[in-house]
Amino acid sequence: MSKKQYIGLFGLGTVGSGLFHVLETGKTVNAEIKKVCVKDPDKKRTIEYEMITYLPDEILDDSNINLIVELINDSDAAFDIVKQALLKDKNVVTGNKKMLAFHLPELLNISNKNNKTLLYEASACGSIPIIRNLEEYYDNDLLTSITGILNGSSNYILTKIFQDNLSYTEALKHAQDLGFAESDPISDVEGFDSLYKLIIITLHSMGAYLHPKKAFNYGISKICREDLKYAREKRAKFKLVGQVIKLDHETFTLFVIPRLVYPPEYLYNVDYEYNGIIIEGACYDKQFMSGKGAGAYPTGSAVLSDITALMHDYRYEFKKKKFFTPLTYSDNISLEIYLRYDSNRDFQLFNFESVSETYCSSGLNYVIGFIRLSELSKMKDSLSQLNIFMASTGKFNYQ
Repeated sequence: MSKKQYIGLFGLGTVGSGLFHVLETGKTVNAEIKKVCVKDPDKKRTIEYEMITYLPDEILDDSNINLIVELINDSDAAFDIVKQALLKDKNVVTGNKKMLAFHLPELLNISNKNNKTLLYEASACGSIPIIRNLEEYYDNDLLTSITGILNGSSNYILTKIFQDNLSYTEALKHAQDLGFAESDPISDVEGFDSLYKLIIITLHSMGAYLHPKKAFNYGISKICREDLKYAREKRAKFKLVGQVIKLDHETFTLFVIPRLVYPPEYLYNVDYEYNGIIIEGACYDKQFMSGKGAGAYPTGSAVLSDITALMHDYRYEFKKKKFFTPLTYSDNISLEIYLRYDSNRDFQLFNFESVSETYCSSGLNYVIGFIRLSELSKMKDSLSQLNIFMASTGKFNYQ
């Protein structure tokens, strides 16, 4: 077992405070928080701690601190902290999924060159140990897809909409009042948070990295009562789902989009702030994991798991990347989608390959049909300006 971990903690918000609690609960963990760096000296906090600094270098330059735990919201500042820590010969644990999604290749390169460890289990699915499982159990070439509800905030909102018949606006306020959604909820509800997590998961499941700007994501903010009526008539729910699929031995695809799910499906009963992950392989069919995807203690527990792993000299091996032929990203697939629209002008922007169902009335217009993911990707930046709602049926074609 490695020597004691003397921790320099960046951030004392929800997750940082949760880490204090789980460290105190996990009595067998040989780790101690030596100093905490925060940004706002006037912010009220649930933890009173005497060793607080407002200068990052007071931690980064402290030779007695051998582990940096980064738990702040600012992804740019987090990148600077993590990069400097690795360059200064300190191991790092982080939970910042946006920072990792944009900078993983550079950070992993630095950690390898300096023989330092970077762990980030808390960045993917809260309390679900998805990264460690992908690294250790699914480290073969049999894995074919990962499908999941990756964002607890959007899932809570959709649950309140379906179970309590709330409007999107009302459900969002509920989530914000409970601390499940930020005052600016765009990252959660538009699928960016799910996308960042999916990119991290893809590196460990497929051995491939894709920059966030090259991937497609679409969220739930345009959902309305007409969409709920359609789903209920089909005895289904809408869930915000991320999916990475191995298309063949050379290519993969990934995307985040609302999806119609039905009672027999695993994700149908994943409600409120919970996440759910389906891992599918060629010989083991489907494996399902579920757990809280957000919150102080679930995420703090994931951070603690990484701290404990470091004490046993654990590090990611990236076997898929090292020992298998790297996969190439492709958006050359067709997704079957439900598209609800008000204006024919908006509808005509969508280049459907085929249409299986249409419905037009004074209150609801929708179409079910196949459309290329590449076409949706071209429209990504303009979709939020249209008065539409779109969801996958779960069907796709690849030729």
